[in-house]
Amino acid sequence: MRTIKLTIEYEGTNYAGWQIQPNGLAVQQVVEEALARLAGEAIRVVSSGRTDAGVHARGMVACFRTEKSLPLKAFSDGLNALLPPDIAVREAVEAPPGFNPRRDATAKHYRYTILNSARRAPLSRLFVWRIGGALDVPAMVEAAGHFVGEKDFGAFRAANCCAKTTVRRIDSLEISRDGDLVTIDVVGSGFLKNMVRIIVGTLVEIGKGKQGAGVVPRLLENGDRRLAGATAPPQGLCLEEVFYWKKGDPAPESENFLDKGRSMN
Repeated sequence: MRTIKLTIEYEGTNYAGWQIQPNGLAVQQVVEEALARLAGEAIRVVSSGRTDAGVHARGMVACFRTEKSLPLKAFSDGLNALLPPDIAVREAVEAPPGFNPRRDATAKHYRYTILNSARRAPLSRLFVWRIGGALDVPAMVEAAGHFVGEKDFGAFRAANCCAKTTVRRIDSLEISRDGDLVTIDVVGSGFLKNMVRIIVGTLVEIGKGKQGAGVVPRLLENGDRRLAGATAPPQGLCLEEVFYWKKGDPAPESENFLDKGRSMN
């Protein structure tokens, strides 16, 4: 039995998220249907995680098991010929037996993009959150440092989040500005439902001067979701990469995580 690991890119605009669900078309469903046509058998893929409706991915990792002897090119180029234009397999490789993309993941990198402009940008509207008023990015950067480390993120999860524990590890949270674009890169061991989007919403409130940077330590301590910022809209969020490194290797240092992590995948 072969285990095939796929790295998948998709635009989430037209989907109800990654995971198959009864209330809309999911990316997972489309991928599985294409695989069934390609392999001539029902195939269930296991992913590294989930993305919500409207959220995009450049590096979603998924895998499946099959006895088919098709070449790897069939699971990349062949599968892409069957997938719609907004979903594509970037890479298909053989994975070792027992590989589990969720359990074996050591970190994930999400990027949130804000267009800080008074003018609308129709061509980028599906991939950014446009904020017209001024943002104090240095204040946001100051606040971002409080998130790094292993913390209780109970104040930064959706009301219907069913995770058993709210403790998560953030390795790096970097904010940068290039013209009107503000990007927020978050790397961590795992994330609660809507966690990144609530962190972004809180940082935006700080950037607008509605709250000070000191609100973050208080939220991490008291876990009160009502005091955190609004959940940022989904279209600005993209799963950039899922990291896997060999057991026993040291985790990258937080300040250099993004550069080191890319070289490990």
